[in-house]
Amino acid sequence: MHTKQPDNDLVESPEIDKTKEICRAILDTPSGTARWVPEPGIEQNLDPKPISIREDYQPSNKLKGKVALVSGGDSGIGRAIALHYAKEGADVIISYLNEHQDAQVTANAIEACQQRCWQQAGDIADPSFCQQLAEQAAKEFGKIDILVNNAAQEHELKDFNAIEAAELENLFRTNVFSSFYMVKACLPYMPAKSSIINTTSVTAHKGTTHLLDDAASKGALTAFTRSLSQYLLEREIRVNAVAPGLVWTPLVAAHFDQESLAKLGKNVPMQRYAQPVEIAPCYVFLACEDASYMTGQVLHPNGGIIVNG
Repeated sequence: MHTKQPDNDLVESPEIDKTKEICRAILDTPSGTARWVPEPGIEQNLDPKPISIREDYQPSNKLKGKVALVSGGDSGIGRAIALHYAKEGADVIISYLNEHQDAQVTANAIEACQQRCWQQAGDIADPSFCQQLAEQAAKEFGKIDILVNNAAQEHELKDFNAIEAAELENLFRTNVFSSFYMVKACLPYMPAKSSIINTTSVTAHKGTTHLLDDAASKGALTAFTRSLSQYLLEREIRVNAVAPGLVWTPLVAAHFDQESLAKLGKNVPMQRYAQPVEIAPCYVFLACEDASYMTGQVLHPNGGIIVNG
């Protein structure tokens, strides 16, 4: 980990040129049909490549001096969040399971923004790992201003009777229990005006037959968001969520078969899937002072699907 000072001035410099070069390497314009990749999903293997941040993104120091911890920050929506936070002046801690190559690419891009990055591999379904992660993050950075519970798993389900008890428990440990563990571990290091943001899903609001277990877990996370927001009012810590629709990420590519991927996004009102770059600005808004009067709420970047809250 390298210590670097924030520098978000909109003046061309060798550092900004380097940032653009790194971004071009991971932000190739997508083309062709989405293709299946084996588990675990590795972003570098995806075709087309997900888009994490726009080259012409104009930061305005919305998160200058902040420290953010993003679970699942190595790829997909998590990478996009981490890069946007770095552009806005935050130092970023990313946790991930075992996708070391993706994590290093993300860390390099963050440090090219002149921000500090620390990365840690481990399983957020393990409460002891969450505790260790929070303690080490606080030791390295002194505080945690923003906690993003983003890491998750999902599996396409074609037969309800095929759900195994162990698989269901494992999914809830990753998608729901981990958020409890992370919040509990990080709260001692979160000052007033901090922000917690949970990644839920459109499936929690509209229902789905092929992701029934995932939808149930995301519904639980939505309820957790609303209840936790009330619990932390006295501490002046805001708690909100983002419920993305269908987004092109390694998670999606690894857990849908080729037949499903060929039709990806066709049933969305906008007739396409989203790119991570279209989701991450929601997390910037919820993390900064622009959202100072929002808590217990859910944002819905889902391509036009109407939901009721």
